This record gives sequence, C-alpha cells and structure tokens, in this order.
Amino acid sequence: MADQTVISSGDRNRAIVAGFLGWTFDAFDFFLVILTSTAIAAELGVDNTSILLANWATLSARPLGAFVFGTMADRYGRRVPLILNLVFYSAIEVLTGLAPNFGVFIVLRFLFGIGMGGEWGVGASLMMEKVSPRFRGLLSGLLQEGYAFGSLLASIAYWALYPHLDHLLPGMSAWRVLFMLGGAPALLALFVRFGIRESEVWHTTRSENWRHLFSSIGRHWKLLLYVIVLMAAFNFSSHGTQDLYPTFLKEDHHLHDPRTVGMLNGISNVGAILGGLAFGALSDRLGRRRSIRMAFLAAILCVPLWAFSPVGNLVLLAFGGFLIQFMVQGAWGVVPAHLTELSPDNVRGFLPGFGYQCGALIAGSLPYLQESLASHSYSRGLVMGSTCTVAFLLGAVLISVGPERHGAHFGKAS
Repeated sequence: MADQTVISSGDRNRAIVAGFLGWTFDAFDFFLVILTSTAIAAELGVDNTSILLANWATLSARPLGAFVFGTMADRYGRRVPLILNLVFYSAIEVLTGLAPNFGVFIVLRFLFGIGMGGEWGVGASLMMEKVSPRFRGLLSGLLQEGYAFGSLLASIAYWALYPHLDHLLPGMSAWRVLFMLGGAPALLALFVRFGIRESEVWHTTRSENWRHLFSSIGRHWKLLLYVIVLMAAFNFSSHGTQDLYPTFLKEDHHLHDPRTVGMLNGISNVGAILGGLAFGALSDRLGRRRSIRMAFLAAILCVPLWAFSPVGNLVLLAFGGFLIQFMVQGAWGVVPAHLTELSPDNVRGFLPGFGYQCGALIAGSLPYLQESLASHSYSRGLVMGSTCTVAFLLGAVLISVGPERHGAHFGKAS
C-alpha cells in the first residue's frame, strides 16, 4: 500500500488547488457559452437551438478527451497529461473568441470538449490519490464544485463585465472579450509543472506497457459500463437543471437584464458549492451511496419551487434555484471520491473520467430535447421539472444497486 505519510502537506495542498482550479476554468468556458448564447447566435447568424448543438459538440468530444488523456495518465503519470491538457484547452478558449463564423465556432467547441473531457479524470486521480481517505469525501466535494465555482465566475463576469465590454477591444463584441480570459489555465500548467510531484500511487501500480493497460481496462468492462450508466443519470440531473436555466429566466420570466440573470444564476451556484461540500463531507460519515441517494430524493422535493415559481417573483426564483442546485450538486460532490474508490489503481486515470464523459455524452441531448418541447407551446418550467424529476429518480435507483468501496486505501491490491 502506498504510504500516505510520505506525501508532504504542501504537495497535497497544491494538488487540491490544481484539481479545483482545472475544473473551475473548464466550467467557466462552458457556461460562458450558455450565458451569452443569444448574443453569439445573433452575431453568427443562427438561432439559439444551434448554440445548444454547439454545446452538444463539446459534450460529444469529451469521451475522446477522457480516453486520450486518461490512458496517458495511467501509462505516463498524472502530471504531464494534465499540463498538456491545460495548455491545449486554454488555447482553444482564446481561439473561440476569434471564431469568424458558426462553422469554425462548432469546430472549436468540439476541440474544447477534448480538453474538457480529459481534465476531470486526470485531475481527480492526481488529487484523490494524494489526500487522506478520512477527508476524501469533503475534498471530493471541493473538487467537483470547481464546476459550480466556474459557473459562478461566469455569472459574475456576465453580471459585472459583460455590459461594459462591447467597446473594450476595437471590432470585438462583449462575448468575444470574455473568451479572451480563457488563457488563464495556461498559468495553472506552470503551477502543476513546478509545484506538484507525481502521484506516489501511480509510481507503485502503473502498467508496464500499453498492452497491459488495455488488458486491465478490458477486465473491468462491467464496472465501466455501470459507471457510464450511472454518470448518464447524474449528467441528466445537472444538464437538465443548468443548461436552459438562463434561457428559462429570460424567456419564461421575462428577465432580460444581464445583471438579474447573472445574479440568479450566481445564487444557484452558491447553493451548488455549499451542497457539494455538505454532502461530500456527509459521505465521509454515512457512506457514498447513502449520501447520494439522500441528495437526489431531496432534489425531487425542490422541483415545484424551482420550476413553478410565479413569474417575476425574484425571491422565490432565487430560493428555488439555490435549493435545487444544493441537492443536485450535493449528489455530484460525492462523485470524485466514489468513482476513484471504485476504480482499480492502474486504470484510475482512465476509468472514472471516461465513464463520466460517456455519461455526459448520453445526457447531452436533454437540453436540446427540453428546448424542442418548449418550442411546441410547453412551458420550460413544466418540461424541465418533469424531465429532471425522472433523472433524480433514476440516479437514486442506480446508486442504490451499485457497489461501494468507501475509504479504500489506494495503492493496495483491488
């Protein structure tokens, strides 16, 4: 078993920071597209549904990124693939702000998906292999809510900066300027390069060659299949409650002021961060499956307030958005710990990330389906509320019938 005592506190803390910020920057870019979708569509000459297809292009590329960077992480270590990943998706973010037409925009969103898909699995394996099993759930919540924090940063940028950016750079609209901020993760790559040591668990359990690695992956196909189905349910819950939420506020509640939309989206993300930390910590005491099941069942109770608040009632809208994301991301907060504990040591870079991103691909069609139903005279509240209730129930059932290795010691034979 890898000795946790040889991992310095500084190295461990830097790995936590890198894992959190890597996922934060990924989410920042992804949610910029959602928040500025109407402006992007107008400038590129397409409708809002086409922007949803651009998001689907990102989701469709994420399994490819998880496969490429995940297998590299199991073969060559966690650090180098993570560094390459951060530099790659930083460049793509900047180029997105320069897209001359919708065709190029789609291609860039696909390429960004490769980077986004590769970051989570590599960052999660590096971080989870360095932290103590006693606090793995709490820190799992911190890692996963980098996604909510990135969404919160995007909301703040949309609220505070977006109205003032149209004339900052000559000939460049506000949404393009926001994507220029996407070069920041390149600095994080330097932090990983010079501040973090390679995973000690990987050193002791790595595959000898590619043939051995793929043989190990093949032996665990049943576990991989279960993770994919489970992560589809999780992604149905998150994309179903998040991707159309700004459009829901603008179109169904007639809130066209960017500051109001940004504020409400930001409040929901505060709920997400607190929920991820709370249920992540709770899973250290009650177990992973039980905590996730509790969060999903509680989310069902929050649907009426979230989806059916009276039009224009900002207080109830804010409270409903806060509660639904507290529960949904509460369930998500347990995911990094749960999936890395389930995964054998020598495929931990690949299996959690690839399973996660395949599930995201399956669920990526839900926002498009929701918007299509809404365009046929159904309210978005009804569509989002009903589809997400089904997703919450599915998640609760799947987590209940699956395995758990709460507190597993990494580096020990699985």
